Amino acid sequence: MTNTSKGILITSSGVLIMSFESLLIKLTSISPLAFSFYIGIFMFFSTTGTLFIKKEISIKDIYNKSFKYIMLCAFLMSLSNIFFISAIKNTQVANVVIILSTSALFSSFFAYLFYRKKPQKNIYVSSTFIFLGLFIIFKEELSIGNFQGNIYALLCTVIFSISFVVLAKHKDVNRVLLTAISGIMLSLITYVLSESLEVDIKTLFIVMTMGLIVTPLSRVMIGNGTKYINASEVSLLMIIETIMAPIWVWIFLNEIPSEYTFIGGSIILLTILFNSIYTIKRGF
Repeated sequence: MTNTSKGILITSSGVLIMSFESLLIKLTSISPLAFSFYIGIFMFFSTTGTLFIKKEISIKDIYNKSFKYIMLCAFLMSLSNIFFISAIKNTQVANVVIILSTSALFSSFFAYLFYRKKPQKNIYVSSTFIFLGLFIIFKEELSIGNFQGNIYALLCTVIFSISFVVLAKHKDVNRVLLTAISGIMLSLITYVLSESLEVDIKTLFIVMTMGLIVTPLSRVMIGNGTKYINASEVSLLMIIETIMAPIWVWIFLNEIPSEYTFIGGSIILLTILFNSIYTIKRGF
C-alpha cells in the first residue's frame, strides 16, 4: 500500500466516524458552549488515557521543538469545535457540512499564504464553482438563525483549514497529544464564556459518547492522514461527511434540507467529487 492510499484510507475512516457528530449534537438541547465544555473534558480524558496506556510519549516530549505548533493547532481546533457545534445548533446540518466541504479551497489558500505553496490550476477552477454554490446557499438563508449558523460554519471551515495546513507542514506533531490538549483548552475557553453548565443524564450520555469515542478517534485519524497526504487532499475527503451527516440526521430526525441547499450543495459536491478524482489520480 502506497503512502497516498494509506493516507486516503485513514482519513476517509476518520471522516466517516466524524459524520455522526452532527446527529449527536442535534439530539441534545444544551447550549453550544456547555456542549463544548463537556466534549472537551471527555476528549482530554480519552486521549490522555491512550497516551498513558501506550506510553507513547514522555512529559519532556511536550516541550520539544513542536510544542508551539501543538499549542497553536490545539487552540485552532478548540475554536473550530466551538463554531462547529454552534453552527449545528443554529442551522440545518446539510448547510454546515456543505460549507465545511469547501475547506480544500481554504487549505490551498493558506498553504500559499503561509508557506508559499502554489495551488494547482484545478483549485482555481474548483473555487469558482464552490463560491457559486456557497452564494446560492447563503442567499436563501436570510433568517437570523440560519444565516448565523452559516457564518459559524464558515468560520469553523476557515480555522479548521489553517490547522490542516500547519499539521501538514509539521508532521512531527503528535496527533494524540494534540487532541488531548485541544480538549482541555476547549473546556477552559467555554468554562469562561458559558453562563450555565447544567446537563441532564441523557445529554451527558450523548456528549460522553461523542467526547470519549467519536470526536477524539476521528480527529486523531484525520490528523494522522496529514502524515501521508497534503492538507488539500485531506480537506477534499471531507466530502464523505458532507454526504453522510445529513443522511444520519434525515434518518433519525427527519430534517430535510431546503431547495436552495440542494441546488448549491449539488454544485459544491460535484465540483469536489471531480476535483477529488483528479487529485487522487495525480497522487498515484
